[in-house]
Amino acid sequence: MKKRLLASLAAISMTAACALCPGAAMAETKTLRLVPHADLKVLDPTFTTAYITRNFGYMVYDTLFAMDEKGQPQPEMVRDYKVSDDKKVWTFTLRDGLKFSDGNPVTAADCVASLQRWTARDNIGHALSAAGGKWQAVDASTFTLTLERPFGPVLDGLAKVSSYPAFILPARLAKMPADRPLTEVVGSGPFLFKRDEWVPGNKVVFVRNPDYKPRSEPASGLAGSKAPHVDRVEWVILPDSNSAVAALKNQEVDMIEQTPADYIEPLRKESGIAIGVMGRNQAYMVLNQAFPPFDNAKIRQAAAHAIDQARFVSAMGYPPDLRLDHCDTFFICGGPNETAAGSAPYAKPDIALARKLLAEGGYQGQKVVVMLPSDPVYLNAATLVAIQALQDIGMTLDIQAMDWATMTARRSKKAAPDQGGWNVFVSSASEFNVNSPLNNTYLAASCGNTLPGWPCDKELDALRAQWIAAVDPAGRKALLDRFQERAYQVFPNVPVGQFSLTFAALKSLKHTDRIWGVPNVWVLDK
Repeated sequence: MKKRLLASLAAISMTAACALCPGAAMAETKTLRLVPHADLKVLDPTFTTAYITRNFGYMVYDTLFAMDEKGQPQPEMVRDYKVSDDKKVWTFTLRDGLKFSDGNPVTAADCVASLQRWTARDNIGHALSAAGGKWQAVDASTFTLTLERPFGPVLDGLAKVSSYPAFILPARLAKMPADRPLTEVVGSGPFLFKRDEWVPGNKVVFVRNPDYKPRSEPASGLAGSKAPHVDRVEWVILPDSNSAVAALKNQEVDMIEQTPADYIEPLRKESGIAIGVMGRNQAYMVLNQAFPPFDNAKIRQAAAHAIDQARFVSAMGYPPDLRLDHCDTFFICGGPNETAAGSAPYAKPDIALARKLLAEGGYQGQKVVVMLPSDPVYLNAATLVAIQALQDIGMTLDIQAMDWATMTARRSKKAAPDQGGWNVFVSSASEFNVNSPLNNTYLAASCGNTLPGWPCDKELDALRAQWIAAVDPAGRKALLDRFQERAYQVFPNVPVGQFSLTFAALKSLKHTDRIWGVPNVWVLDK
């Protein structure tokens, strides 16, 4: 009996010891495998508007405020805040125990440096600066924003979901020149980036951040606790749609972030797979206004007269319940700022008028460089439609194919089209980046901005500032209409259709019903 007891204790001891060995730890690790919509090349979310870099940012960084599932800003890294009676001084205090992945505490100085970097890049940040906004650290955990005049959407800006979110970095990195992307990744978010396992074009790996300090409130949208339910997340790069769908069906991956449009209906019929809507998106054509021929408003108008939105959304392959064949607003149809002001001349394509405007604008057949992404598939299809439309009105095109990651890097280069630059690309933006003059990134046409395409129109920018400052609902509506009327004259971008992105996930993956407009993977469990 004693011998058997000793043997049992020895077995228990060996089991306990084995639980600490690397092999056993790996066996117990919960790993979420997700196919992202594109490969990751740029690691700095304050440098590019690319959504893959934004998604990377939410994995490794945190924000002072975050949007909940109702679209309301909530404190995240901030413990409490107050605003003076005249609305000109905001005071923020950080939560205790926040720590960067390099082991250093998050301080007010880090926040100020990060916000100064964000202010220089973001359209809401620009508006804050125009209101006289100044950031200053008071002590290690407290900082202030002082304004020359009240600015209503302060919290909306700090909780901005996309392009560019106000991520907090260490001051030493935030103070680096903003004209080139940061390559060092140090954040205080829910995951750590495993650079040693990163294989560009193959996989990106994240592991749970042991120093992440979650809020006590439950997760809601991007707000509340971001404590992960899995230990490891692998982004498996599969740009080929057939391969991605086959991997999901074979349970080699748990989720596809953006379901290939042609596969939505077939996957809806798969018993083990769930399809979920990520939110409304707007596709648009970006015309580089820093160089001819699109530095001429008449030629941009010509391109807009060539657009048949139904052709675009149909070519993308989205089912009828996930697309709109026509939308007369620069914002989101059905959204709070929908307006048809100024859109009447563009309700239907007019090829004859487009050709006339091309001639009036002085176009003489010079080559127009179009960047054609090989992935995502829906943007490849939309770009092919844009190519046909521009050819129909008589433009000579130089079509250059590349993957999406390469395109997002190239579009930031302000070089002449014949020297490695470009003239045209097609992209899309979620409703977070489209649904108002404040957050519609490509309508922020302030001269000297850093947006690819470099739109510049002082009148549009002034109308936007007036809309932001207006408080009377009727006055705001009138300004909204005037703003869009001007946008339809100068075209900072050309809307080409609205649709809804979907994700596809194994039904065995838990909490997919809580996925929001941004892949908030910390809510998922296996």
